[in-house]
Amino acid sequence: MHPLIEKALTNHHLEKNELVELLYNDNTNQELFAAADETRRQYVGDGVHLRGLIEFSNFCRNNCCYCGLRRDNKNIERYRIDEDTIFMLAEHAARNLGLKTVVLQSGEDMYFDREKLCSVIRRIKTLGVALTLSIGEKSLEDYQAYKKAGADRFLLRIETTDKQLYLDNDPGMSFENRVECIKNLGRAGLEIGTGVLVGLPGQTIDSYADDILFFKEVNADMIGIGPFIPHPDTPLKDAAGGTLDMALKVMALTRLLLPDINIPATTAMETLTPNGQAKALKAGANVIMPNITLTQYRRHYELYPGKSTTGYTPDESLKAVKDKISALGRFVAEGPGFHEKKNFLP
Repeated sequence: MHPLIEKALTNHHLEKNELVELLYNDNTNQELFAAADETRRQYVGDGVHLRGLIEFSNFCRNNCCYCGLRRDNKNIERYRIDEDTIFMLAEHAARNLGLKTVVLQSGEDMYFDREKLCSVIRRIKTLGVALTLSIGEKSLEDYQAYKKAGADRFLLRIETTDKQLYLDNDPGMSFENRVECIKNLGRAGLEIGTGVLVGLPGQTIDSYADDILFFKEVNADMIGIGPFIPHPDTPLKDAAGGTLDMALKVMALTRLLLPDINIPATTAMETLTPNGQAKALKAGANVIMPNITLTQYRRHYELYPGKSTTGYTPDESLKAVKDKISALGRFVAEGPGFHEKKNFLP
């Protein structure tokens, strides 16, 4: 075994220069993926947690250069799903599909203020499910209110820890505020979810190493890593985009350094490469988020083109995911899959 992979497997720690060395070295990819898979098996088992994803609004106040939901995209048909329909979808997920976690995701839509969101949260929590929010930057008081209403987790991706790259691609936003919001999730008592894109123009191996160390610094509970897929209605439409192998390497190293966290096999991986999610499940991932949004809305929630879940009903999405898990000899995990926070800092 490569000595650095063995070190990561044993100590769950690597220095930045060691992460860089492994990220540059394509000759050890399969060994790295196997080590991440073994770490995943040891710390979180063979169960795959399913989180039912409801994309309830594609309005967004931000103008991120990589995202199809960006404010200046005039070619998108905007929608909001009303509270009763959101609850109906969550109820179907919990009572008919047997899902233990519901994820509410949207652009940064200011229509859904604190009061509206807390009302939705309280209703969904009557179903006995865990609840994750992915709705962008809010105040500490907002995060605290969501927690009090019953929310359990919050996903707020940093996207890149390269500050200049972040500012270039997220005009009008503050890198420092983004980091503070992520830390505020923990202060509010929510599980901290974050993550990055892999393959933005100008992103470097050094910045991927910094990303992984950032996950460790904020003591994250959940990390989403996906390859960047250019959208035709964004300023980055002509970019090359990311590769599955690099996204898997960043993910595998994240698993080795934070061995017991939850890591999804992201839809972007499946969209970029057939069986991308299966490859992720064999390289450290232990979560899949089947899309349970009504089919009529899915094509309008286009973060990137060609999303692999577009056109399917909630039931069809779930069946496809379960078939994928079964084909790998894995099984659907019982329970909500909360992360019992440990500290693997050296």
